[in-house]
Amino acid sequence: MNQVTFPVIGRVENGIREPGPLEEFSGITSVIEVFAEYAEGLYRIEEHEYVDILFHFHRARGYDLVTRTYNGEIKGVFASRSPRRPAGIGVTTVRLEKREGNRLWVKGLDAIDGTPVLDIKPAVNYFSEEERRIIQPKRR
Repeated sequence: MNQVTFPVIGRVENGIREPGPLEEFSGITSVIEVFAEYAEGLYRIEEHEYVDILFHFHRARGYDLVTRTYNGEIKGVFASRSPRRPAGIGVTTVRLEKREGNRLWVKGLDAIDGTPVLDIKPAVNYFSEEERRIIQPKRR
């Protein structure tokens, strides 16, 4: 099996001890402390209203290719936001509230306290309004 390793660039601080449905995180503000050796990489990040946070589901053990979602539906892992994934990588687009030095205040991050952060990127939208309507999740 091929393996890839990533450096941890920071950690999540929010006091949340247990994972839960995405909706429970929507109003929560988390602080991401970026480690000192990566802090220079935050230069001008506050110019972006939204950023993508890539993180590791550090408490998830193993994975299920077919899983039950928080609302009870059965889906394939790649059609869900389950933390039990083959690579254990999570990604969430969050609102960047503020930056102070090497600390970012973000809203809506669905990660628990102590979660390792792997990367931060400005969130970009390359889709037209028409294309956004097309890519919306299908409703049953």
